[in-house]
Amino acid sequence: MARQGPDPAATERQHARGKLTAHERIELLLDEGSFTEVEPLRRHRATGFGLEDKRPYTDGVITGWGTVHGRTVFVYAHDFRIFGGALGEAHAQKIHKIMDMALQAGAPLVSLNDGAGARIQEGVSALAGYGGIFQRNTKASGVIPQISVMLGPCAGGAAYSPALTDFVFMVRDTSQMFITGPDVVRAVTGEEITQNGLGGADVHAETSGVAHFAYDDERTCLEEVRYLLSLLPSNNRELPPSAPATDPVDRSCEDLLDVVPAEPGRTYDIRAVIEEIADDGEYFEVHPGWAGNIVCALTRFDGEVAGIVANQPAHFAGVLDIEASEKAARFVQFCDAFNIPLVTLVDVPGFLPGVDQEHNGIIRRGAKLLYAYCNATVPRISLVLRKAYGGAYIVMDSRSIGTDLALAWPSNEIAVMGAEGAANVIFRREIAASADPEETRAQKIREYREELMHPYYAAERGLVDDVIDPRSTRQVIARSLAMLRSKHAGLPSRKHGNPPQ
Repeated sequence: MARQGPDPAATERQHARGKLTAHERIELLLDEGSFTEVEPLRRHRATGFGLEDKRPYTDGVITGWGTVHGRTVFVYAHDFRIFGGALGEAHAQKIHKIMDMALQAGAPLVSLNDGAGARIQEGVSALAGYGGIFQRNTKASGVIPQISVMLGPCAGGAAYSPALTDFVFMVRDTSQMFITGPDVVRAVTGEEITQNGLGGADVHAETSGVAHFAYDDERTCLEEVRYLLSLLPSNNRELPPSAPATDPVDRSCEDLLDVVPAEPGRTYDIRAVIEEIADDGEYFEVHPGWAGNIVCALTRFDGEVAGIVANQPAHFAGVLDIEASEKAARFVQFCDAFNIPLVTLVDVPGFLPGVDQEHNGIIRRGAKLLYAYCNATVPRISLVLRKAYGGAYIVMDSRSIGTDLALAWPSNEIAVMGAEGAANVIFRREIAASADPEETRAQKIREYREELMHPYYAAERGLVDDVIDPRSTRQVIARSLAMLRSKHAGLPSRKHGNPPQ
């Protein structure tokens, strides 16, 4: 008689690997007792290659819906105990159905991935099943939040579905993602590498940028997925959920006077600024291990969700490069798609110079961030903390590309370049002809800074709306976001834009 469920020994093997079962994972993700399963009795209809004697219920994937913090969330979870979680025709059709239901209901979709790829015994039917998933991922993009949680292997074409979703979570040691595995790499290139070395959690969270988050265990990972969902709207027609505000809006941020050094060249951690201005100092950083010269985070001001994009002076002086531009651009696009206001904290010396950056496309890839900001219609506030030089100043949501409110601290320096570089270019002949070049250079630097880089230069020309006291930063941002909450802005009629790639 055909086995109707997973072998109990398979559950023991799953636990022995340090992994939970599909149902155990769903129980951790969703509110207690809220899960409703869809098609629990579905079985494959394939024959041949031994499948006719193995037709377990669910066909290796658990699908359904429940709630997270009381709001509806759809989920599918590969069951590695059945066919190694491999995808066949019936398996794919269950996923297609739950994805369609999520889109129609306007609720987030979470996939718990732990599968061995396409089911070889079902041939092209399995491959077509992946195509249906990719098509639905794309259709749902920007309409409902899509979160992929990697809890096991994900190889070949299967890896493209997580790449199409909004956020990718991974667990160290037990989850891997790659297009071709170590055996193929060894056969083609001769390189020796382990599965974790090729596509483990830390590789994708720190090197490739494929994963947004990496955690040590499944329980922590799924708890963080729940927290992320608490910050997101159910769909693109809703605003993010509000929360009771326990932190006074008018709280003075006294510590900011000490956190940010006045000297433009001295480093500091921008996270300390975010902690000081956010509700109760709490924020959820996205991609914390990748492109560390820019910080992207979700937080709240007076109980309302906002996205923060901030240069990080503690890493490469906060310079913009290829990876930082792509990281921030994707985050800006996500926030804009889901009605999340943007707060940009600017302290940027420019774009990173170098042959490697130029040859790898800093022009087109840096333009992704510019395109994302210019295309965004959500409320936008930018704040220049210290330096903002050259093209990087423009790209970091300046007034000229459409920010709603451009603010600055008294320590701001907004210019084409730093005073030293500018003086060396403008006055190079005068400096060279001087009896004391160093003294003349110092004098010209002071003149340039006093004339063109003083804190009120941009404000006098309407490029900054106000120069604010750093201690009032939280109050100004929170009240400005409240004013902008009813903002309505449109874009030209078009099928879609053609952003730089």
